[in-house]
Amino acid sequence: MNDELQHLKNLGKTSSQWLHAVGIHNVSDLRRHGAVDAYRAVRARGFRASKVLLYAIEGALLDIHWSELPPTRKESLNLQLEEAANDDRI
Repeated sequence: MNDELQHLKNLGKTSSQWLHAVGIHNVSDLRRHGAVDAYRAVRARGFRASKVLLYAIEGALLDIHWSELPPTRKESLNLQLEEAANDDRI
């Protein structure tokens, strides 16, 4: 199987399978959802993904290794994640 997601930096078999399970099948889907929503969908599905997946998805979208994301970008992602969780509680 030629899995487009597995050809992106940071995304391997497991993360790709998780993304497929939530309806994200290609780069276009991933861009449309964005890192935060994609990560939230994976977590909501019950997969035990760590925050590294969030950073890995963002890195995949930017074509850089997740560990090279600037700390300010990671903070921004975490803030977006927190705001989305707060919105869910309203």
